[in-house]
Amino acid sequence: MIARELVGTASVPGHRGELRCYRHDRDFAIWIDRTELMSSRVHGSEEALAELGLAHLGDRAQSRVLIGGLGMGFTLARALALVPDDATIDVAEIVPAVVEWNRELFGHCAGHPLRDPRAHVFVGDVADAIAAAKAEYDAILLDVDNGPEGLSRPANDRLYDPRGLAAIHTALRPGAVLAVWSSADHHAFEARLRRAPFRVETHHVRARRSKGPRRTIWVAARR
Repeated sequence: MIARELVGTASVPGHRGELRCYRHDRDFAIWIDRTELMSSRVHGSEEALAELGLAHLGDRAQSRVLIGGLGMGFTLARALALVPDDATIDVAEIVPAVVEWNRELFGHCAGHPLRDPRAHVFVGDVADAIAAAKAEYDAILLDVDNGPEGLSRPANDRLYDPRGLAAIHTALRPGAVLAVWSSADHHAFEARLRRAPFRVETHHVRARRSKGPRRTIWVAARR
């Protein structure tokens, strides 16, 4: 039997726990405390986030996308496969080690998306990037924490409160889309999203595409 190997640890700003990156044979996984946050074996719903969030783009020239949370790069990789050659994708990742792990440990699992010149990753809080943007993005894709309730970083909750949603609305261009990944339904957030100036669709997808736990993705078009 092949033993699981700890290959990296990192602190999370605003959280007392630590991220732990494990390798098991050819697979990698990132945990916090006793919760597995992501795995290179299970990434169907992360890819679905890009597909659902970018479905409205078509061949829009010079489209610009913001992804909150690099994770293991699967959302970014799928987004790069969907956008035109002249598109730009900004990726905000608050934990520097996650960027390093993508470059040095498991980037091959998603096809090394950080090597694509259209991808621009920066270490920082996606909420700050959103607050600084004024009608700049054609899509914002959020896979931050475990969804609208903070697990690894309670400060992430501010993305999903009324002020956070208002900032996202301002950061989007007319007709642009916000897509939010969650590990489960969250009725209070969905109601909040519908009260904001968005047209909302709720999608349920499987973690492994055709099987596995059910995940929730909200797609909210800017009115």
